[in-house]
This record gives sequence, C-alpha cells and structure tokens, in this order.
Amino acid sequence: MKIATWNINGVKARIDNLRQWLGDSAPDIVCLQEIKSVDEGFPRLEIEALGYHVETHGQKGFNGVAILSKSKPDEVMRGLPGDETDEQSRYIEAVFTVGTGVVRVASIYLPNGNPSDDPVKYPYKLAWMERLRQHAEERLKLEEPLILAGDYNVIPEPHDCFDPAAWATDALFLPQTRAAFRRLENLGLTDAVRSTTDAAKLYTFWDYQAGARQKNNGIRIDHLLLSPEASDRLVSTSIEKHVRAWEKPSDHVPVVGHFDFAA
Repeated sequence: MKIATWNINGVKARIDNLRQWLGDSAPDIVCLQEIKSVDEGFPRLEIEALGYHVETHGQKGFNGVAILSKSKPDEVMRGLPGDETDEQSRYIEAVFTVGTGVVRVASIYLPNGNPSDDPVKYPYKLAWMERLRQHAEERLKLEEPLILAGDYNVIPEPHDCFDPAAWATDALFLPQTRAAFRRLENLGLTDAVRSTTDAAKLYTFWDYQAGARQKNNGIRIDHLLLSPEASDRLVSTSIEKHVRAWEKPSDHVPVVGHFDFAA
C-alpha cells in the first residue's frame, strides 16, 4: 500500500498537477494540506473520475486538509481535539480496512508560527503541537497502525535544511519547536523517512524565490510519523521531488511511504 502526503498549496491552482501525479504515482491514500478551499468548492468530480474517494475539512482561502483514497474509509474525524474554539481546518483522520485489520491515517497541516516573536502565532503553534501529542498518545493506546502524515512546519534536525544558520530564528527550527516534535516522537512514533535513509540534502520544500529548487536550497518539513504497528509494516519511503519541476508547482513535493498490510 502506497500512502503519501503532499501540501498542494491550493488545490484549484494545482488541479492539473494533482491529476497528473495521481495518474502517474497511483497512491492508495493521499493526505493533502493547504487545499485553500471550502468543502463544497473542492474539485471532487475531477478526483473521483480518477477512481478516488474524497474526504475534506476545508476552509475558505487558506488552510484546509483532505484525504483521497482508492477505497472508502470506514470512519472519518474532522478537527483536532483539545480546543473547541479553534476554527482553523488543519486536521482530518480516517480509518481504512486493510488485510491485517485497519490502518488509521491523519492529514495534518501544523501551524507555521511565524513570525516567531508574534504573541499569538507562535504560542498557537506550540499549543497545537501539544494537542497533537495528547491526541496521538490516546490513539496509540489502540495499538493499531497509525500514520500521522502532513506538513508539520518543523525542521527536525540541522541536516534537514540547507543552511541551519539561515533558519536559526525561524519558528520552524526554534529549539522549542524541535523539542515539541521530539516529544511526539518520544511517544514511540517513527519518522518514516529518517528510518530508511541518512542521506543529506533530502528536502520536501523549496521556496519559489532565488532559484531555491535549482540550487537545492530546501528544507524537510513534510513527515510521516508512524506508530510501532505501522513502522513494522513499512517497506520503503521516497520523496517525489520531480514534481517540483512541473509547471505551476506547489512549493512542496509528495512524501511517500510503502507499506505491507497484507494479511
């Protein structure tokens, strides 16, 4: 089973790229972030025509997450628990039947948090990460394959960016941010990509400015975090960076995990 995460940076603006990628890559489950669309505005028919079921948790103009899948989910949950006042659409979770039982997959668009000295944005990011940790802790008690996939807006380690000094004061790389990410991992979650490779200059995002893609001046902020039951079924990972060279690309590329959930 091929499970992918991709910050699409506007599903309507990238619909041609999304359709081409779905046809070429043929993932079984796709977690999209930053769809920038209300639920009723999502280009559902174009995606369903390719054989995918669509579940969205949208928001007008920004944010928004979705899960596309070749099979219909058994259940869907929209929104991250822990703060009933939070109106930002950043989390959707679905359960799928597989050969070994079920797999639970979440699409996550974690807050950016910049500017890091903002009295609202950075505290919101850290509070959101703590809510995610608490929710993940509860889900892990189910002892089932769990895949928390998405744009975390976290650079975990210095080798996950082209120039650590350039990111020293950025909310994506601050010590508090990285510590919050480690608290997630310390629950027993595995960073899928880093569990399969120690390669340097392995990135998932390149800015549109200053020839960042051509220079490979990127950062790795899109992650698949796996429960032990999912990690045991992980076969390989890949970053489909060729998509970044397409016309009108997202600034992120798909990150893919290949799993064996056969009985």
